[in-house]
Amino acid sequence: MSTLSDLVFAQKAAEAVDVEWLHRLAGDGQLLADLAFADIVIWVPTPDDSFVAVAHTRPGGAATLFYRDIVGDRVRPQWRAQVREAFVSARIVDSASPDWFEETPTRVRAVPIVRERGVGGTPAAVIGVLTRHTNLGEARTPSRQQITFNDCADDLFGMVASGEFPDLSAPSAPRRGAPRASDGLIRIDVDGITTFASPNALSAFNRMGFDDELEGEPLVEVITQILPEKRQFDESLPVVATGRAPWWAEVEARGVIVSLRAIPLRDHGTRIGAIVMCRDVSELRHRDQELITKDATIREIHHRVKNNLQTVASLLRIQARRTHSDEARDALAHATRRVSAIAVVHDTLSEGLTQSVDFDDVFSRVLKLVAEVAAAPNTRAITRKTGTFGTLPSEYATPLALALTELVTNAVEHGLAGQEGEVEIAAERTEESLEVRVRDTGVGLPEGQVGRGLGTQIVRTLIQGELGGTIDWHTVMGSGTEVTIDIPLRYIERSNG
Repeated sequence: MSTLSDLVFAQKAAEAVDVEWLHRLAGDGQLLADLAFADIVIWVPTPDDSFVAVAHTRPGGAATLFYRDIVGDRVRPQWRAQVREAFVSARIVDSASPDWFEETPTRVRAVPIVRERGVGGTPAAVIGVLTRHTNLGEARTPSRQQITFNDCADDLFGMVASGEFPDLSAPSAPRRGAPRASDGLIRIDVDGITTFASPNALSAFNRMGFDDELEGEPLVEVITQILPEKRQFDESLPVVATGRAPWWAEVEARGVIVSLRAIPLRDHGTRIGAIVMCRDVSELRHRDQELITKDATIREIHHRVKNNLQTVASLLRIQARRTHSDEARDALAHATRRVSAIAVVHDTLSEGLTQSVDFDDVFSRVLKLVAEVAAAPNTRAITRKTGTFGTLPSEYATPLALALTELVTNAVEHGLAGQEGEVEIAAERTEESLEVRVRDTGVGLPEGQVGRGLGTQIVRTLIQGELGGTIDWHTVMGSGTEVTIDIPLRYIERSNG
């Protein structure tokens, strides 16, 4: 399905500020649909003098009219005149008589979407039309809550038509704990006095210790009354509780955490009150805390593993210095580098919040491990990395780091063999695979040497066995060696998922 941005830009007449405005409005589509007990559709004009739907939200507390998503559809003939009139006149246009949609009586309201003056240095403009489609087939005597919700919806529709909603100064919605109208809604007047509180809103405040009725009480005083003494609170809370700014805040009392969102209501610039939505997010916050604790524990484990591996590497280094056999000393030096390469990955994981790593950073640190090999007597080796590895999950970063350490070390030790030269590591990542080439300018591969050494066997096991990839050694133009590693990207994507 095309995104809102794609659909809007496809009409060739929209600017970036228009798309941002429509995105903000669509972000509150669920609020409008729940308050109006109706489907909400956003339309933008097309080059051929019609309109196309770019967003659609179904109500949470009423039956939807559109069982199939209509995003991307052109406006139906029976709505076109009404939508066009709202767009051209910049006025709200209600249907004169019930509209029939698939044998269901409906009432349609067309609201011009006006982008406020001054956004991006541009004048106010009608950039689209919002339509409300109310199902009349389920009409019944409305409750006080439904009447209040509809009144709030009408106020917001008026603000949409005057360019006062959405409010771009409002912070973006949090990913978790964002209250919806059905979670709890409080309406306050211009003085901050509660004129309506839904049952769910009253229950949330009851759980925090307020045992009286909210209606008729200043909301900010109610919150002040239930807040524990000598406890810090959100600095934006007074502004939210009085409905003076479109901000978010949280109240915590008696172990209960309630998220609050204020939406100031205005009538052509004059503040007339506010909607304050609330939601008990205690369980969500407890889960967040558990996740933070688990994340800290995992990072601490990686940190300790890194420390233990560095200790092992130090012990191997000490043992190498006390070994008189050159062959044993070289074997211990190789083991030290292998352990250190694994430690680098764990060190990187201990610093981040995810179990994926920036492998370009990891490999830059891994290259330092072969610096002592490149600095050996009679060897002048330059290592150079080109291309980008990208982000890899830890279970793939570890074997790849170990394999590349082995290949680069072998290229310096055996490929250059005590002479001056260069080792290039070229990474190329596509949608289908990650390809890495390790090239040296050395003497090339003697016949039959591939596959005999321990390092070569380790590399084969890591690349083919653990990464599901392929590896190939060959001499380049009779001089130097090139090793090509190819890892199917689907393995990496499966790991990330």
